[in-house]
Amino acid sequence: MAELRTSVRNRSAVGRFQGATESNGQAVLEKEGGVKEVKQEGFCRRWLRKACPCCCRRQSTSCDVTSEKDADVAKDGETPSPTPDVPQPHVGDRELEGLALIVRSVDLLSSKSGQNRREHHTDKYHGDELIIRRGQTFQVALDLSRPFNVNTDKLQLDLKTGSQPLVSKGTHVIVPLVEELQDLCWEAKIVEQNGNRVKLSVNSPANAVIGKYQLTVATLCPERDSVTTHDPSKDVYILFNPWCEEDTVYMEKDEEKEEYVLNDIGRIYYGTEKQIGARTWNFGQFQEGILEASLYLLDKSEAFPAGRGDPVNVVRVISAMINAQDDYGVLVGNWSGDYEDGTSPTAWSGSVEILKKYHQEGGVPVRYGQCWVFSGVTTTVLRCLGIPTRSVTNFQSAHDTDVSLTIDVYFDENLEPINKLNLDAVWNFHVWNDCWMARPDLPPGLGGWQAVDSTPQETSQGTFRCGPASIAAVRSGQVYLSHDTPFVFAEVNSDKIYWQKNLDGTFTQFDQEKNVVGHCISTKAVGSDKRADITDLYKHPEGSDEERIAVETACRYGTKPFIYASPTAEDVSLEVKVEGEGPRMGSDAHLKIAVKNRSAQTRTATLHSQVAVMYYTGVLKDTVKREKLNVEVSPNEEKIIDWVLPYQDYKNLLVDQAVLMLTLSGRVSETKQVLASQTIFRLRTPDINIQPVGEAYVGQQASAQLQFTNPLPCTLHNVVLHVEGLGLRSRHPITVGDVAKHATVTVTDHFIPSLAGTRKLVASLDCKELTQVHGVADIVVRESK
Repeated sequence: MAELRTSVRNRSAVGRFQGATESNGQAVLEKEGGVKEVKQEGFCRRWLRKACPCCCRRQSTSCDVTSEKDADVAKDGETPSPTPDVPQPHVGDRELEGLALIVRSVDLLSSKSGQNRREHHTDKYHGDELIIRRGQTFQVALDLSRPFNVNTDKLQLDLKTGSQPLVSKGTHVIVPLVEELQDLCWEAKIVEQNGNRVKLSVNSPANAVIGKYQLTVATLCPERDSVTTHDPSKDVYILFNPWCEEDTVYMEKDEEKEEYVLNDIGRIYYGTEKQIGARTWNFGQFQEGILEASLYLLDKSEAFPAGRGDPVNVVRVISAMINAQDDYGVLVGNWSGDYEDGTSPTAWSGSVEILKKYHQEGGVPVRYGQCWVFSGVTTTVLRCLGIPTRSVTNFQSAHDTDVSLTIDVYFDENLEPINKLNLDAVWNFHVWNDCWMARPDLPPGLGGWQAVDSTPQETSQGTFRCGPASIAAVRSGQVYLSHDTPFVFAEVNSDKIYWQKNLDGTFTQFDQEKNVVGHCISTKAVGSDKRADITDLYKHPEGSDEERIAVETACRYGTKPFIYASPTAEDVSLEVKVEGEGPRMGSDAHLKIAVKNRSAQTRTATLHSQVAVMYYTGVLKDTVKREKLNVEVSPNEEKIIDWVLPYQDYKNLLVDQAVLMLTLSGRVSETKQVLASQTIFRLRTPDINIQPVGEAYVGQQASAQLQFTNPLPCTLHNVVLHVEGLGLRSRHPITVGDVAKHATVTVTDHFIPSLAGTRKLVASLDCKELTQVHGVADIVVRESK
């Protein structure tokens, strides 16, 4: 049998039964030397001939032929002497050789509560298909037309994925039968045999192509062969396996796998670094239709199926397919504020409806999304496919448009911003994804978390996508490594450089800020709803030698490699302070400007202030207010200036995120030092307060009360509340109508829970005058009485 095992794994035999050659599409056994075995009489006929030789004679030299005397008597019409009874023969090896081996049925043992689904951590997926993870053994049972003879019968499984399955590409898999499972390769072993039923234990390699496979079973006995017909209900779904050490997405800690693969609810952060908001997001990666929709994205991308064994390729494809910018992907981005022909990005609170709508409508992009929506859907798809993923928010996130790895701000001779040149931007927040994988394509030590961004900002190799970029490479400034590491580095650790136009049209650098981007990088904590700050994963502590070395290393590969040759004066500084939780929507905004003089002489300066409404992407919409301030600061003094923005000045100019940017610039008279500062602040919005009403039981109507207060001194028009909760209810709109100024609205939502346990009910408000209003509450659902 040792020789058999060796030959079964021989690649030259792939696609054929061992010891068989092809003849008109049928396998014919050959003996040594190439002489074909003569086809024997079938078992059924041989048994009948022995049991009743008078009914089934044949010309032969065998011992059951009648004698000449008997033949003569028969000729004369006489009855021959009776033949002794022949006992029914035992069905042994020789007898089974002549009986066709047919697969009557295939049982994939795919029940959600069965061994396969539980051991592969796929029991949460909807439906009863066989969903397994690569690099791990699974079981299959076969019902045959007769008992399987290990000495003479042969059997193999065929798995095919993609439109043109090829053995050479790993998309057509031949699974041979072996005595022992030894290697991390495709192989199967009989582990149980009971009459005509056999159970197989099947291995798959840890680098198998993921996707939906069609399954067939082929059998061969010495007399003939047969192949079962493919049954669509017998499809096999193969996913990445973070539980398998040989898989490149392997994650060691169980609690992290529970969070980043199996958790179907998360939190996404927004706002500003000093006013961080959070909203609950239903990823729903196990819901009905989501696995099919996720695989549909891979098919629609037209990327070769052979590349789906590498998570680097898969996340790069998904990064491109989540946005519709150039390939009719899932979501259309819209930052205009006009969403009448679609859904406002702030109204979404989960990925399920988006993905199902896209799939069911045959790939028509869904309207609309912004960065947190792109990120939420990306988390859903990658977790569904088995790649550990999380949504990550970067506050003060830079958008470098010229690969200088700096954020350049240009002023004219009078220190007025030159808006047409200020293409670089700093978003007050930006949401992308981290996904976990080894990076064998990069130098050692650069695996682990990788940044992936599906929001369409800049193209990568001609397509709107970003990543995966090694976070370790970003931290050390190794921006020359793939994929898109320079762009991610600039988002989290670029310096802001201020330029002033000279009379001859050239520009001179007059200041730089070193700690303006990449603050409070946040994600949901493992095992809780708390915020985890992961800034230290992306960058060294600001101002440390390591951080400065990383910045200067990175900039050597940018378009302005000598940017740090010119020093700047630093004896006077500007800082804008936001007290407490910050300004509230509908009220005057109060900030404090601190001017600090670290020299031993008095300093005087003229400050120009400009406050503008800004989209969270860093694009300015309208200037709200301008003013000039004269400041005199004594030696070693810090002077505090109260700055106020009345509600009446900004009430009609706000956009979705209600973000304002204060720009300060000035010149110190005594030293000609130029001062510059930009500060972004958010106007806080109220939460929706959700309270359960009574107890909740599976299958019985339950209720929750939703309440919110209009913070504005004006009426909110056409207010709609969207409510949803996994295991509680599907997404459901509640029309509220107009809400008067400062009025409080209370509504009651009724629903019928379908799952027991602690579930989250999520609500979001949709209206033109007020956005980013949402709430969440835990609903404890008990089993029915």
